[in-house]
Amino acid sequence: MAREAPVFVHHDSLVLVGDGQKALFLRNKGDAGRVQLVVEQVLERENPPTREQGTDRPGRSVASVGVARSAMEEADWHHLEKERFADQLAEALYRYAHDNRFEELIVVAPPKVLGSLRKAFHSKVTDRIVAEIPKEMTSHPIAEIERHIAA
Repeated sequence: MAREAPVFVHHDSLVLVGDGQKALFLRNKGDAGRVQLVVEQVLERENPPTREQGTDRPGRSVASVGVARSAMEEADWHHLEKERFADQLAEALYRYAHDNRFEELIVVAPPKVLGSLRKAFHSKVTDRIVAEIPKEMTSHPIAEIERHIAA
């Protein structure tokens, strides 16, 4: 559900601000009229570019019939690591939901990461999502995140 109308961030709502390497779990200690986010947990994972992660040349395959050979596409290690991190975030949110640590969740992430998270989320988590904001905000100060989600 993309954000179309203003988001009401109720007291004690959980806000996940994440990208492919870092995630902030923020709790609203204010109310819908005055959002006051407090950092509850930070998850980080080092994810260098693919050129720094992959050292082998792409492989080659040989057709089972004939003599045709073709190159295999090189793995995008950076993207794979982002997918793994999305799975890790989904698991952490599942534990939060299972322990009833939040009733409402707002997810802020770049569009590609948001897509990966949607695939990884358990229904206990998706049932509690009240808004999704497709934007990269992990490097922004908390005050700017507050202003953006309360706008």
